[in-house]
Amino acid sequence: MTLRYAVFGHPVAHSLSPRIHRAFASQFQLDIDYQAIEVDGDFPDALQRFAEAGGVGANVTLPYKEAAYALSATTSDRARRAGAVNMLTRRADGWAGDNTDGAGLVRDLTERHRLDLRGRRVLLLGAGGAAHGVAPALLDAGIDSLVVVNRHTDRADRMVDQLSEPDRVSSRYWDDLETIGGFELVINATSAGREHRQFQLPFSLAKPRFDAVDLNYGEGAIAFLAWARAAHADHAIDGLGMLVEQAAECFEAWHGKRPDTEPVYQELCASSVTLRTGD
Repeated sequence: MTLRYAVFGHPVAHSLSPRIHRAFASQFQLDIDYQAIEVDGDFPDALQRFAEAGGVGANVTLPYKEAAYALSATTSDRARRAGAVNMLTRRADGWAGDNTDGAGLVRDLTERHRLDLRGRRVLLLGAGGAAHGVAPALLDAGIDSLVVVNRHTDRADRMVDQLSEPDRVSSRYWDDLETIGGFELVINATSAGREHRQFQLPFSLAKPRFDAVDLNYGEGAIAFLAWARAAHADHAIDGLGMLVEQAAECFEAWHGKRPDTEPVYQELCASSVTLRTGD
């Protein structure tokens, strides 16, 4: 029997998740149907119709990660810490929610790019679902401190309160960027690049040795990574590797098999397909 999976979001037509999961499935000769489902409005209704049509698992991208958390009958510890869900598994009592974003990011940075995250002062730009997903994993990876900056400061404040580590995590105003000092790692979790806005960030955010990561990929990462290179980042990394690694976490949870991510990542890097934004 063909198992049905999907990724939900808006916009989602560009998503690479179907391509990635089909590539993973081919490594094990698994028969799966994985589609991208555009939802402009009633996400709960769309998810219910998917379940009634036999859907057994789903990924969730913006802007529905926090809504997916609210709809989950049960949640994993990492989903609860994030307050956001990017993976749903259908069970008898409803949807079980998990969040694989943070695990995917840390695996990409530490194993693929060989970065040591321990002891770093980290700046996280944004406080939406993607930022919620990666923050707990960064803390678990041993960073020294995390400063969350969002244009709507109340969202950053709520995120910091949820993480419950006041000695390591703080929030600041966007206007504070000129004065908050330098960081060893700057992560963009905003949608500014997807909206074709330039990143006018002060170079004072960059310590003499620093790395920069955009959770978007392709066109959505161009603006931020251009700033990072102008600031002389040691590494300027987009979110494609994170996307592949978080998908592998989902695939293993759904199928009990760990896929080989490197050939899939390399094939996407070499692809002529335009990579637009992160999932």
